[in-house]
Amino acid sequence: MSSPEPTPKGRLIAVIGPSGAGKDSVMDGLCAARPELQSARRVITRASTAGGEAFDAVSEATFAMKAARGDFALHWQAHGLNYGIPTGVQEALDRGLDVLANLSRGALAEAEGVFENMVVLHITAPPDVLAQRVARRGREMGRDAAARLTRPAPALPDGLKVIEIDNSGSLADSIATALDALYPDRG
Repeated sequence: MSSPEPTPKGRLIAVIGPSGAGKDSVMDGLCAARPELQSARRVITRASTAGGEAFDAVSEATFAMKAARGDFALHWQAHGLNYGIPTGVQEALDRGLDVLANLSRGALAEAEGVFENMVVLHITAPPDVLAQRVARRGREMGRDAAARLTRPAPALPDGLKVIEIDNSGSLADSIATALDALYPDRG
């Protein structure tokens, strides 16, 4: 009697893009379209009242303790904040589930070393659309918003599988394009 085939590992779908590109909206739409798709809940040293994505707000001291304890599969700093992806993400990947994770470009090289099966979903939009969206969400104001929008994006590490999605049109079209690229054999 042969042993059963091992469950193939799931993919970490690293979602990146500039502020205002609509990463959270596209991720929510992907999860709604594919209920088996998991979304990593980030741990962030940001006030719980900041709005936007669902996340676990922690102090810098708590974040440092969690990092030292090994509670994160991946963690990084960006925009003056600390971000972490909990180790539980690996359990979902080991069960063959795909997991969406909102990452920073600067964390991609390390993520590639941590997650053996990773694809990058790069969400973009033109600068005027980004500026309107950032202003509308009201999380950053004045100089902070301008700095976020004009900051040059670091180059992507070589060799990554990157799917580009222009999210300047309808959200439904962006989600459909992402689904087609991620799941070309879907019926």
